[in-house]
Amino acid sequence: MTQHRFLLVTWPAQGHINPSLQFAKRLMSTTGADVTFVTALSALRRISNRSGTPRGLTFAPFSDGYDDGFKPGDDIDHYVSELRHRGSRAVADMVVSSANEGRPYTCIVYAIMIPWVAEVASELHLPAVFVWIQPATVFDIYYYYFNGHKDLIRNNHMVNNTDATQAVELPGLPLTLKSSDLPSFMVDSNPYNFALLLIEEQFELLEKEIKPTILVNTFDSLELDALKAIDKYNLIGIGPLMPSAFLDGKDPSDKSFGGDMLETSKESEYLEWLNSKPNESVVYVSFGSYSVLSKIQMEEIAKGLLKSGRPFLWVIRENQKNGEGKEEKEEDILSCRVELEELGMIVPWCSQVEVLSNPSLGCFVSHCGWNSTLESLVSGVPVVAFPQWSDQGTNARLVEDMWKTGVRVAPNEEGVVVGEEIKRCLDMVMESEEMRKNAKNWKDQAREAVSEGGSSDMNLKVFLDRIGDGCFLA
Repeated sequence: MTQHRFLLVTWPAQGHINPSLQFAKRLMSTTGADVTFVTALSALRRISNRSGTPRGLTFAPFSDGYDDGFKPGDDIDHYVSELRHRGSRAVADMVVSSANEGRPYTCIVYAIMIPWVAEVASELHLPAVFVWIQPATVFDIYYYYFNGHKDLIRNNHMVNNTDATQAVELPGLPLTLKSSDLPSFMVDSNPYNFALLLIEEQFELLEKEIKPTILVNTFDSLELDALKAIDKYNLIGIGPLMPSAFLDGKDPSDKSFGGDMLETSKESEYLEWLNSKPNESVVYVSFGSYSVLSKIQMEEIAKGLLKSGRPFLWVIRENQKNGEGKEEKEEDILSCRVELEELGMIVPWCSQVEVLSNPSLGCFVSHCGWNSTLESLVSGVPVVAFPQWSDQGTNARLVEDMWKTGVRVAPNEEGVVVGEEIKRCLDMVMESEEMRKNAKNWKDQAREAVSEGGSSDMNLKVFLDRIGDGCFLA
């Protein structure tokens, strides 16, 4: 197999860095390639466990003008513009200087929301390959949105979600989709219009290529129909992109995403607590890195956990309190905090994959971000799906109706999921042998996909061989 040298570029956010960094490690373990990992300085500054960086992986941060990170109140359009301008220049400089040193890059790999990377690669006559870090189903929905189905999808977003007759059918996808199942960026009221524009730009660039290969963080048996739904693209599953220690066991030392941020000195405390609990008894609650729940919703989650009466581990980030990272305010304190801490444990951070892999885990109350969804599948843990935004509604629908590994909460008319509903869903999932059996089945299939000769392993090797044969050259 040809020796490769990759430049891998990702949007500077934890949910993008985690799978991208795992893909870098996969490239290195498969080919012995060197990989230069590129993102903004603000993000790399916060990555933990970089002391264990494997040989051949180099971090090359650039300044996007927001070296202390993007903060609430900052101008998002200016930020996106600066990231594009400064990032394009940094990537071009790296490619040119490496070529001048006699160490040219074989290929640029880039993830979602940074279409400008492909433009830089084209100008430098270097092959570029796109990695879609969300499910293939979501890729297909975006494709149809930008190619003739926009009005259908937008009109569906405006209807009453309880009306089962109002659902979108899209070519090649086995599920009809209600408004709550569609990516939130497609709604008229979407406050993140910049994201939809960047995704649209990405699809416009793909339109200029003849049957481009797109690497997808999924695996064949998980989304076979979605991977084949659009003939003009060659979507190939190369996932799940997770640490080796929890997936294929080839590298037991690889227990960190590297993108896990905000380390805590209490890590051993919550792991010891989990180890003291019976198998499949603990409810794990986490809403990812960005979701900020209302105080009302937090109180209802607390009520649901108390009504359920099961031991729980609940991650409440510091920046989840009024959206700030400041000292806890009086109004942030949960009214039943004392009772909660008698039943379970509340932490500001945890190593999620390690928690989900613990035998005590019985259920994951999740926002259904794609990384978390894959982690639940790989760990064989069923889910109470509690989606918030972006692709999470689609992921929740897949969990409930396609893979049958969980159940989705139903908000009330005010959009709040009340405690009784949370208890109902917890009881359903924790007491369902079928969901647990399905979860363990997907765990086996995920591990099989990345093992030697598995679908994702073979897909990646075929892709690398094609690069070596020059099939991706611009």
